Amino acid sequence: MDDQNKNLILASALSFLVILAWFVLFPPEKQTPKPEPETIARSDQAAPPANVGQAPPTAGAPDPATTASNSADKVAAAPRLKIETPSLAGSISLLGGRIDTLSLTNYDQTLAPNSPNVELLAPAGAERPYYALYGWAPAGDVTNAQVPGPETLWTLTAGDTLSPGNPVTLTWDNGAGLVFHRDIAVDEQFMFTVTQRVENNSGAPVRMLPYGIVARQGKPDGTNFFILHEGVVRQNDNELQEIAYGDMPDMEVVPREGSPADIAAIEQNGWIGFTDKYWMTTLIPKPGQPFTSVAKYVPRNDIYQVETRQPVMTVPAGETGQVETMLFAGAKQWEAIRHYQNDLGIHRFVDSIDWGWFFFLTKPIFRVLHFLNALIGNMGWSIIALTFFLKALLFPLAYKSYVSMAKMKELQPEMEKIKERAGDDRQKLQQEMMQLYKKEKVNPASGCLPILLQIPIFFSLYKVIFVTIELRHAPWIGWIRDLSAPDPSSILNLFGLLPFAPPGPDSMLAILSLGVLPILLGISMWLQQKLNPAPTDPAQKMIFAWMPWVFMFMLGRFASGLVLYWITNNTITFTQQYLIMRLQGYKPDVFGNIMSTFRKTPKSGKSK
Repeated sequence: MDDQNKNLILASALSFLVILAWFVLFPPEKQTPKPEPETIARSDQAAPPANVGQAPPTAGAPDPATTASNSADKVAAAPRLKIETPSLAGSISLLGGRIDTLSLTNYDQTLAPNSPNVELLAPAGAERPYYALYGWAPAGDVTNAQVPGPETLWTLTAGDTLSPGNPVTLTWDNGAGLVFHRDIAVDEQFMFTVTQRVENNSGAPVRMLPYGIVARQGKPDGTNFFILHEGVVRQNDNELQEIAYGDMPDMEVVPREGSPADIAAIEQNGWIGFTDKYWMTTLIPKPGQPFTSVAKYVPRNDIYQVETRQPVMTVPAGETGQVETMLFAGAKQWEAIRHYQNDLGIHRFVDSIDWGWFFFLTKPIFRVLHFLNALIGNMGWSIIALTFFLKALLFPLAYKSYVSMAKMKELQPEMEKIKERAGDDRQKLQQEMMQLYKKEKVNPASGCLPILLQIPIFFSLYKVIFVTIELRHAPWIGWIRDLSAPDPSSILNLFGLLPFAPPGPDSMLAILSLGVLPILLGISMWLQQKLNPAPTDPAQKMIFAWMPWVFMFMLGRFASGLVLYWITNNTITFTQQYLIMRLQGYKPDVFGNIMSTFRKTPKSGKSK
């Protein structure tokens, strides 16, 4: 077997093992059953020392003694304040002042014509409560009754609808000399600014701790995919930390708070929140403002909660204390998040997108793809253009590799002579081969290098297509309406010509339900093989014969954007290799190699 075929078999085997490992480590998405809805209840808190400040309450229903139905009724009956922006629609409950109803007006749940918008936040009493809550925790001589809590009924004192350029103000008077104000503003995208103020008319200094909470009840329905992080994402001054939902119940119990919690040291630049595949709700203290971030799980009510706590504030008599924070609630659009990072100074906010281990590749690959999409206006053609760009970057290495492979072809007669002279002496064979390679300046391993370099690029592009919202529901041509999903066409119903639906992804027949793109992928790999004659060894020949079609089935359920990249890459590689081999004086007999595939192989002993 010549070294060119060895290189191709080695590269194919390595690629096959990588894909196989990928399927083992990253199994297909699983659907998790939804638990029965449960009303969040407020947990009892033990009073901490006066100079520390009491921990914020567990976000929940207004009263721990209230039944689930009464609690839901109380939440439903509370007055609401409308939220209306170009990107968001929802409302704020004056019961607790919670931002608890929010949908994304520019994103639909499915591609169906009448699909509802994506719902991000939901109030207590809903199937999956998920909302943001702000307040003050008591410290010193201040008690729970003197600060607003989850059951406080606020009064709207300024504004009528929260929209860009039209902030609102909520007010609550505790009747003991403290008047609390909450000013809420929102931009045209996904950022809220919450300013909490307290007027101290009590005649004595007061101490309290401002906090922000995002809480969700029950583990959310996620993709459950190993490659993607869903759960808590926290950025401190120098570290990005991720805590999966499944790991939160196993955190150490904080005795003073009675729940598993992870409390970070006081930082000055950072944020904490919950991230899903495409959506995120994040508490962001004002940059440069000290805060403590907390991830907490309350097992009694199945509550996942994140908090930001500012240092205890002393408000002298006759003065007003104030703290400003931000809340991101929306889609993880790269441009929007980068804007908040660069223009608002939010520390490393772009890293809230899960770029993965290959971030040094995924980030630049996405930036190039995003740039191309801005020019072209279609993600499918942008992926094709990106493939050309990546192949151009690797062309010098590919050229050197193909030239080396062509030279290996020229050395075949001399290599056969060395094999005859060496006989069974493996050491002599290796020595003479190495001398020949050195004399002719040929590297026999260079043929594998371009293909091996494709593996991290392939994984990085897969990550980009899988996690970035810019690929979600992005169409290409015709039937490809979502490049982040598999090709929806199927050979089993002749690509829609027969009047029945193909098997769904949960069916055992789904692997046979190949679409147009996976079939084109198999054909492109098969044609690439035909640049060289099939190996004479029967085992090698069988491997070569089956490899394209095995890959076709294995990659058939991958995202259409990724399969499109692979088809384009194979096509460019075929063209490059063909032209370079012609320039080196070797004319590939592609048609002859294709026809030889269909000729019947003579049986042993009957050949002439």
